[in-house]
Amino acid sequence: MNQLATASTHWAATEFEQLDLGDARLNKRARILMERFAADPMASIPKASLGWSETVAAYRFFDNDSVDWRTLMEPHWQQTQQRMAAHPVILCLEDTTELDFNGQETKGLGPLSYEAQRGMYVHPTYAVTPERAPLGVLNAWMWARTLKDEAGQRGGPKESLRWIEGYE
Repeated sequence: MNQLATASTHWAATEFEQLDLGDARLNKRARILMERFAADPMASIPKASLGWSETVAAYRFFDNDSVDWRTLMEPHWQQTQQRMAAHPVILCLEDTTELDFNGQETKGLGPLSYEAQRGMYVHPTYAVTPERAPLGVLNAWMWARTLKDEAGQRGGPKESLRWIEGYE
């Protein structure tokens, strides 16, 4: 096993020790996925997986309606707060980014910068030290925009609200 894979296994076990998806099998699958993606963050699901059965299991996990991304992230958010406690000054950096899934048959997508683009938005808050050491993600919001109505207006809360929520 290479050094990065060993480090990612330790990281996933520590970072997601408190994970509770309501089913021990889901918890185990989530930790395996975290290990695989941490070992090769740029890899696709098939490339990160160790064989076809693990690839199928990953897709089933992500398609499981009882798995909520916020519940999955909660242990990491808690670990980030614990790491923050060791530092007198923390910088909390926020930004919104587009997740562009244009051309893919995915449910729940909305328009991005251009009405024809399809995807979602994510607005995370990252915690870093003044020396630029990353401590983790504190929170995040993810949403898909609604289409504009006939008057060219978009419903839902103002997206600028995410900045205030992150600050709070």
